[in-house]
Amino acid sequence: MAFISFLIPCFVIGTDMAFSCQNADDFVGASSPGDIVIGGLFAVHSEMLHPKEDPVPIKPVIQNCAGFEIQVFLQTLAMIHAIEMINNSTLLSGVTLGYEIYDTCAEVTKAMASALRFLSKFNSSEDAVEFKCNYSDYIPRIKAVTGASYSEVSMAVSRLLALQLIPQVSPASSAEILSDKIRFPSFFRTIPSDFHQTRAMTHLICESGWNWIGVIATDDDNGRFALESFGVQAMANNVCIAFKEMLPAYLSDSTFHTKVDHAVEKIVKETRVNVIVVFMRQFHVLKLFKKAIERNVNKIWIASDNWSAAVKISTIPNIRQLGTIVGFGFKSGDISSFQDFLRNLHKKPTENNKFLHEYIMLMSVCAHLEYHDFQTCISNQSQDDLLENIENKHQVWRDDFLNANIEPGFIQSTRLAVYAIAHAIKRQCKDRNCKNPSAFAPWELLEELKKVIIIDDDKEFKFDSNGDMSTSYDVLLWKEIDGHMEITTMAEYDAEKGDFIFKDEEKKRHFLDLKKVQSTCSQHCRPGQMKKVTESPHTCCYECVYCPENHYSNQTDMDYCYRCNNKTYWAPINSTTCYRKTIYFLAWTDWFAVFLLLLSAFGVVLVLSICVIFTKNLNTPVVKASGGLTVCYIILFSHFLIFLSTIFFIDVPTDFKCKTRQALFGMSFTLCISCILIKSLKILLAFSFDPKLQNFLKCVYKPIPTVVACTGIQVIICTFWLIFRTPFVNQNFSIPKAIILECNEGSVVAFGIMLGYIAALAFICFIFAFKGRKLPENYNEAKFITFGMLIYFIAWIVFIPVYATTFGKYLPAVEIIVVLISNYGILCCTFLPKCYIIIYKQETNTKSAFLKMVYTYSSKSAGSVAVSQVSLDSKSSSFRATISDPCQTEKNSVNGNCHFQVPGQTLIKGKVLPKNAARTMARKRVSSI
Repeated sequence: MAFISFLIPCFVIGTDMAFSCQNADDFVGASSPGDIVIGGLFAVHSEMLHPKEDPVPIKPVIQNCAGFEIQVFLQTLAMIHAIEMINNSTLLSGVTLGYEIYDTCAEVTKAMASALRFLSKFNSSEDAVEFKCNYSDYIPRIKAVTGASYSEVSMAVSRLLALQLIPQVSPASSAEILSDKIRFPSFFRTIPSDFHQTRAMTHLICESGWNWIGVIATDDDNGRFALESFGVQAMANNVCIAFKEMLPAYLSDSTFHTKVDHAVEKIVKETRVNVIVVFMRQFHVLKLFKKAIERNVNKIWIASDNWSAAVKISTIPNIRQLGTIVGFGFKSGDISSFQDFLRNLHKKPTENNKFLHEYIMLMSVCAHLEYHDFQTCISNQSQDDLLENIENKHQVWRDDFLNANIEPGFIQSTRLAVYAIAHAIKRQCKDRNCKNPSAFAPWELLEELKKVIIIDDDKEFKFDSNGDMSTSYDVLLWKEIDGHMEITTMAEYDAEKGDFIFKDEEKKRHFLDLKKVQSTCSQHCRPGQMKKVTESPHTCCYECVYCPENHYSNQTDMDYCYRCNNKTYWAPINSTTCYRKTIYFLAWTDWFAVFLLLLSAFGVVLVLSICVIFTKNLNTPVVKASGGLTVCYIILFSHFLIFLSTIFFIDVPTDFKCKTRQALFGMSFTLCISCILIKSLKILLAFSFDPKLQNFLKCVYKPIPTVVACTGIQVIICTFWLIFRTPFVNQNFSIPKAIILECNEGSVVAFGIMLGYIAALAFICFIFAFKGRKLPENYNEAKFITFGMLIYFIAWIVFIPVYATTFGKYLPAVEIIVVLISNYGILCCTFLPKCYIIIYKQETNTKSAFLKMVYTYSSKSAGSVAVSQVSLDSKSSSFRATISDPCQTEKNSVNGNCHFQVPGQTLIKGKVLPKNAARTMARKRVSSI
């Protein structure tokens, strides 16, 4: 550290103080003449002093300021240095730039006063601003303005400068609203809009997994617009703001310290909020952090571009206790020439630079203090206090202090602002003599400024259509190194791509370390869960619930679960993915299907065996009595088709199988029942002794037409069914994890009509068979037909409720079982007794045996006589005799046995038949059968 001491001339005497504003020239902070003058607006002081007894102004007097800001002072020096560099170069070809820099003291009113002087007419002795309807030919005092430091000030100044369309290029005002060229047509800036900064902040927050944060901002236009922009970005990215605290924009506000205490108290109470975003000026942050250190607050602080690189904040004692500070700063450039300029600054004259003069006095007053206290001393000295303390002080210069407080981003943006104006002037001065200040009006420079392209350090910079310069951000991390807080560059944020760029793995590791801190209202919902919003107004406060069945989530913190995209997929509760449903059907390999197929195969073998037996015994009475070989073959063929139809119920259902299985079964079963019905009619006709019934049966008994008609009706039913409501393959989704491939019958009504028609034929067959159940003992076919029909009825009656209540892949098996039971029942009852007689009772399978059996049956039938009652009535007496039993008379009873016939005669229904009539009747019965 080098110290240069010399005696400061005593110019502070009485009321004629150097810092008081006696005339317009006293108002200028720093100036230098030139052919073209550029104005500058910087908040070199942080506040304007007001009388303590009455802080509200009652007179339009511009007061002195307090709170010397080293960082802003360095920006004024950067502007001066840039102008000197341009004047010493060939950029403007002999045209020199001058400057007039004013201190706004972070106050709009003082900035407006400076802007009024900018608008005053060139060479006007009274600095008068002329009123005109057309300022096209008006030549004001300056051609362009650099500044201001804060967006609130820039908004006010820009509206005033827009009256004459004087270009304004700000190196620090980032409010998004300033991009509106309708309201601010002459405003430009060499930094990105707050839109990019707030988007970068939100991106950092989302990448780190935070969604529950606090925001603190100054209660001015800059703070409010930044908060609004951040709120929009946060909402779009599902980040919730737990609390918002607004601090007064001016330190002179009497409620400032109370609101700082309240903000710190809020931070302490919100234990789940571990990330705080701060949009404030540096002196506000300084006050906030000192109070937060007293309360032992430890959080992650996200700094706005205004203070992210502030050295005076990073040197606060115990700053490390606050936690981690990460911020976004403007992209820096090569500032080595500026650093050299600062090292030689003590050699510069101070007559035309009051800022430098004040800084030298501050150095002298605070020289005895340590680094941080020295910095605090400089910031806390008001201009009035400085005048009282400077007397008899020796000037002290510290070479390192200014270089240590450089914020490269602001220096770079200030240089770019000056160079942008210079390049616009160069374009304007191609064919003009710009040594003459009246060579062009400011509004002409405005058009050239829009086209400017600056090449700096091999990088190209230009303004976009909104007047913003598309530069990127440096992501800054405050890191403790050797006991001191250093501000390091962790990454670069590309505003155009919206992503972070890391130069090495170590810096990326620092970024990943941020994710270890949790700042969420609720715990993260794992994959397989979703958020359930609670009564809290914030969407970030929620409960985690499992995804319901057939829904899934495959990411963290999903707002809802996705439904499995179609019915062929399923998901269990708390699932992270969907699974393809298993397709079920009654496959060939299923043990139950194999069992049913074996039963069907056995049935086919049984049919073929019966066919062989009947073919070998073609001419025996049993086969002939069964209707002959033709009828037997038709019945056996229908049984074969019924067994065959069961294979269409097994394996993958197809449209062909669905259509074939019911139609084949229905027509085959109808054919079978029709043939059995004819047999029942024939038997009843052969053994009926009732003449009326015989006459009826003779009229009805038409074998071929009856079979064709009965079967034809079923064919018609099935044909209409297949044409109009044909069965089809259906996917059954009733089981959550499976798809059951099954046949939809198309029309339940048609299916019911088909089965009902078969049942009707079976019932008629049952009635006829039941009437003929008392046939000869060895030839009682009607009895077995009756049993077969009963088995059929029982099977299908049970089938209806079982079929209606069964679902799944075994539903076809239910119908197969019923088909097999009814088919086996009729087959066995119809043919097995005959096969038994053919194989095991061959002695009864002869013509003589049949004649004897039928003769005996006919004789017994002829012996049944009924005698009617006879009644006699008379007027004087009554006599009634009733003979109900022929054996009641001794005449017809021998040894207790009843014989109601005479030798050689047969009495049937009161008629006397010739001898041997019973034998003749038996022959006719056999021949008819």
